[in-house]
Amino acid sequence: MTEAPHIQSIVIAGGGTAGWMAAAALRQGLPSSISITLVESEAIGIVGVGEATIPQIRLFNAVVGLDEDAFIRATQATFKLGIEFSGWSGPGSRYLHAFGPLGRPLGMTGFHQYWLAARAGGEAGSLWDYSLTAQAAARGRFARTFPAPPGPGLPAGLAHAFHFDAALFAAHLRAVCELRGVVRQEGVIRAVRQDAASGAITALTLEGGRDIVGDFFIDCTGFRSLLLGGALGAAFEDWSHWLPCDRALAVPSGSERPLKPYTMAMAHDAGWQWRIPLQHRTGNGLVYASAFLDDDTAAQRLLANLPGPALADPRPLRFTTGRRREAWRANCVALGLAAGFMEPLESTSIHLIQSGVQRLIDLFPAPGATGHAERAAYNRLTEREYVRIRDFLILHYWANARHGEAFWDARRVLDPPGTLAEKIALFEEGGRVLREEEELFTEPGWVQVFVGQGIEPARASTLAHIITPQQRAGYLADLARITARAVEALPAHEAFIARHCAAPAV
Repeated sequence: MTEAPHIQSIVIAGGGTAGWMAAAALRQGLPSSISITLVESEAIGIVGVGEATIPQIRLFNAVVGLDEDAFIRATQATFKLGIEFSGWSGPGSRYLHAFGPLGRPLGMTGFHQYWLAARAGGEAGSLWDYSLTAQAAARGRFARTFPAPPGPGLPAGLAHAFHFDAALFAAHLRAVCELRGVVRQEGVIRAVRQDAASGAITALTLEGGRDIVGDFFIDCTGFRSLLLGGALGAAFEDWSHWLPCDRALAVPSGSERPLKPYTMAMAHDAGWQWRIPLQHRTGNGLVYASAFLDDDTAAQRLLANLPGPALADPRPLRFTTGRRREAWRANCVALGLAAGFMEPLESTSIHLIQSGVQRLIDLFPAPGATGHAERAAYNRLTEREYVRIRDFLILHYWANARHGEAFWDARRVLDPPGTLAEKIALFEEGGRVLREEEELFTEPGWVQVFVGQGIEPARASTLAHIITPQQRAGYLADLARITARAVEALPAHEAFIARHCAAPAV
């Protein structure tokens, strides 16, 4: 790229989860000749609401060389098998978006098609009876692998992610990064210096006048987006038309026992509440639309629905759902909240940091390259990822059945984006799930949300009728029995943690 044809130094503005994840991945993925400096200040706190993750975090940890048990102990983590959504289809409703596959392969179509055909004939149980992960979550059990293989075509272990303390995760990564040569500079950024001709960033000026000079910059300054949005003027695309929640309150509470191996997302009349179990505490938050709920009532509601005593005062967050139209402009890439915000309904915040930095490594300009093609590809792929995640979040709101509540009634009558409308139509017509271009959420994920929130296909695929109803019923009955038996052999989630990766007492 013309601004920095030979990148020899990278400066990361901001620490926290985004900054230290970027530092760890870049140090592993780029040549050691490129210096990496991270600028952060102890005087600036981190948002830290992204304490729940999805299974891709395990790949990040492996790539940067983290031992899983040591990571769990250092971050007070627990295991996560999915997200339980309660109240989204009305009071008393409940379903799980579980990780991993549904059922096991059979023939030329997805498992859920056989289940849809069997259910129409009264031959099937709940969709989640055939998910090893969902059954383990419901029974509070966990192990990385099963004591004995469950059976042909079934996974040997549970697809899992983690709940962890974001501040402790950042500290853990910092220790690893500094051992590998990443230089940390303490200081508050007071100015962003730019080249007069090209507009490229040349240095960050810290409080006291000290300059941190670099060839390439990573903006991890959170909602402020000091570099990409501020200095470089990258426009923000507002998605609050579809996702109008604009505020959250976060508060830790005493630990809830036994430790659940899943996140909870509980709908209320103007949004939803999260509950995330850690070893030493529970993370809680209330997400809401300020047009439908005032701040004082939101705080009262959150504090009245904690699993244990509050350990601090609720911390307010204000946000607008959307993204920077360019995540890479000039010689700067934004990661985390500086690039955009997606409410933590499906725990994608940390994943977007991970995928963003991996995309940068994949497209990092070679010495002598202009970087124009790489930058265009990065922005196109980033937009695609954000849009697909946006659509998945909108589906939860659009498909609600909370009638008589203004916030939820408005969500149901709003036309979804065209990319989501097509997915809904295909599923309603024949139970089909259209996934394009390696989008994040899997077919089982889409199916669980569709079915869990009451979207009924008119018919199953004709391919599901190749076998007889008797064969289909026997297949499902055997699968449910095998699933239950495999899960019954697993230890309790809390017992597994105590044996393998219990954190020191706080």
